[in-house]
Amino acid sequence: MKIESASGIILRTRPLTETSLIVHWLTPELGRIATVAKGARRPKSPFAGKLDLFYAADFSFSRSRRSDLHQLREVKLRATHGAIRTDIVKLQQAGYAAAFIEQATETQTPLLEIFELIRSFLKLLCDQKPAPENIFALELKMLTELGLAPDLAEARLTPGAKKIVQVLLKSDGGNHTRLQLSRAQRDELREWLQGFLVLHLGRLPRGRTAALAAGD
Repeated sequence: MKIESASGIILRTRPLTETSLIVHWLTPELGRIATVAKGARRPKSPFAGKLDLFYAADFSFSRSRRSDLHQLREVKLRATHGAIRTDIVKLQQAGYAAAFIEQATETQTPLLEIFELIRSFLKLLCDQKPAPENIFALELKMLTELGLAPDLAEARLTPGAKKIVQVLLKSDGGNHTRLQLSRAQRDELREWLQGFLVLHLGRLPRGRTAALAAGD
């Protein structure tokens, strides 16, 4: 059986059996893939301490010929993004990012730009205080990568809000955190993006309200 290697970020885990775990990964070249970590829930498992939400790792797996659930072989941990676990809003924002990806992308399709976007987003969450602007920037950039960038000329936004959107789209490395949005501007962007997401994705990704709780 051929063994393949990849680097990825864990988006979600769930129990499969009393001893095994299903791990959902986001990778740049392979996109979203799911693996079974046999025995991962045992105390002395070689996977112990290596498989948790938003961990980044190099891993190897055997591809299944019968399903989209592949067998995880080895994991070499690269980063845990531990600071996310010290703040409930940071964790909610990271969870929303994962839900957005799972709703808006297909499995086993290369997602290099989206992978880099999420990797930068997780680093931002570790380094900065959580804020609604993080989510607005993420949503705008994700929509752009999906080919759904909003047409600001047609957007029903105040001139000030349109300028903020332009800054968020161009932001890199968290420099949008210097923005000082008023409550009215945050509410305006929240409602506008909500309508845009529902229009193009059919429904809001789960967890958006909690992710936007910072600053309220």
